[in-house]
Amino acid sequence: MLVDSVPEQCAETAPAPPNRQAIRVVGLFAAVAVLALVAVASIAVGAKELAVGQVWHGLFEDSGTYADVVVDERLSRTVLGLLVGAALGLSGAVLQALTRNPLADPGLLGINAGASAAVVTAITYFGVTSLTGYVWFAFFGAAAVGALVWFLGGSRGATPVRLALAGTAISAALYGYLQAVMIMDEAALSRMRFWTVGSLSSATDEIIWQVLPFLAVGTFLAFALARPLNAVAMGDDTAKALGANLKRTRALSMLAATVLCGAATAACGPIVFVGLMVPHVVRSFTGPDLRWIMPYAALLSPVLLLGSDVIGRVVARPSEVQVGIITAIIGGPVFIFLVRRRRTAQL
Repeated sequence: MLVDSVPEQCAETAPAPPNRQAIRVVGLFAAVAVLALVAVASIAVGAKELAVGQVWHGLFEDSGTYADVVVDERLSRTVLGLLVGAALGLSGAVLQALTRNPLADPGLLGINAGASAAVVTAITYFGVTSLTGYVWFAFFGAAAVGALVWFLGGSRGATPVRLALAGTAISAALYGYLQAVMIMDEAALSRMRFWTVGSLSSATDEIIWQVLPFLAVGTFLAFALARPLNAVAMGDDTAKALGANLKRTRALSMLAATVLCGAATAACGPIVFVGLMVPHVVRSFTGPDLRWIMPYAALLSPVLLLGSDVIGRVVARPSEVQVGIITAIIGGPVFIFLVRRRRTAQL
């Protein structure tokens, strides 16, 4: 098996009262309904607004009209937003449990920085200009940084603090490299200015199929790790007493977060705050049990991402504001609010 089976009476959180359990289930259905509405809005709203009838026609009776072509393009954008949003939410939930830091996000381990640095290198030194070429360099950069953080964090002896420190140090170094290269190469700066803030505007079916296998593997790993991560969140000594294999759980958690965040970043660039905000907010009403946090995060993170994308298309018509900018504008105040709500000792 990939993960240890920790005794239920110890590793899992105490069963919720029946009424709270029912509320959680109802909440999941409500989250699915909200996600469906936001997905429809993502297809219908843009530089050209479409009626629900036109959206329906474009989805199920495509006849090649202008509205049908627009629906087809927005459908790819929406599907990529659903996949990337879920990946960022799940990777954030895994990293917050792994580091025992409720304000951790995928950028904490330098994965975003690794993907960005790899793309800048590909543009500047290898002449890569296509988005499909960026995907593989970005994923390689994210995976390489994930492996390096694991090694510098102590490998089999890795601890949450060591992993966070290693990720922070590597992120600082890579962002310095990224800025230096972009300043010295104006062509690279011009080509990178949209990718570095995160965008769904270049979504295609080809990109979706390229990253889908990685997202599927990462999602499976994340959900499989929910139970052992519940034990790890209680502290190393407690987790060991419960029979959890800390080394294997941490190694697989790093792998899941790297695959999820790496594939998401490769597909549409680094998007901040989604992996931080949603798992943290979800935890406030689900409790600490990752078996509930992960499904909610996988549903509500795309709501935030697609909702931000719709806002970006509306506020600057006929142009658009990149989704990474909108999530940063929304996430900054929310992050400050979350930090102020908690005592420093609790962080």
